[in-house]
Amino acid sequence: MKSRQEIKALAREAMGEQRGTAILLLLVYILAVLASTALDTIVLNMFGRLPYLIVFWGGMAVLYVILVNLLGEFIKIFKREEANPLELFIGLKTNFLRKLGGQLWMYLWFFLWSLLLIIPGIIKYMRYYFTYNILADCPNVKATDAIKISMRITEGHKMDVFIFILSWIGWMILSVFTLGILYVVYVGPYMATADAGFYLELRDKALREGKITLEDLGFEADNGYEPYENN
Repeated sequence: MKSRQEIKALAREAMGEQRGTAILLLLVYILAVLASTALDTIVLNMFGRLPYLIVFWGGMAVLYVILVNLLGEFIKIFKREEANPLELFIGLKTNFLRKLGGQLWMYLWFFLWSLLLIIPGIIKYMRYYFTYNILADCPNVKATDAIKISMRITEGHKMDVFIFILSWIGWMILSVFTLGILYVVYVGPYMATADAGFYLELRDKALREGKITLEDLGFEADNGYEPYENN
């Protein structure tokens, strides 16, 4: 298994090949969030609370699905495949309810575990960490199965996930000092590409160890699946 440093090095190389696209992907998502927030404010001021709630939750649903599409494009970048910012919106018409339902199912279980205490909630979050990536990468996986597959992929690697997340703290602090500019032009795309690589590394490791199968991922050996190392 590649180390965290090796995965990040590969991510920097892959991102460098499509730097403009990577930045544009993040900018488009940020603009979508800002546009949704602005629309919420307008509806609340002009039409009242009930229309606002309808628009707010509808906008959140769309943003959740766009986020899955965003991660899918960064998976392409790490695999040296051509990414397309338009896919953030084009992908809304594909498996919308599945992508949304998979996230809501994960949030429900995370919330229930968090009711016990903070620590159990954090541990479960480490296990659920790749749910988004699976929803993006494996279109034939059912919404409720994505969380199960994430748990198998992260089995024995919860501390690796935790350290991977913590490793970005320094970059995030620097981004704050640049008013978010550094995050948009470098840190955000770098993090997303490395996250994609981390997912692919542990996904393929889980396949080699028999924790999951191609059938679990909705792939056939000769149709749709390629180990990322071969790209």
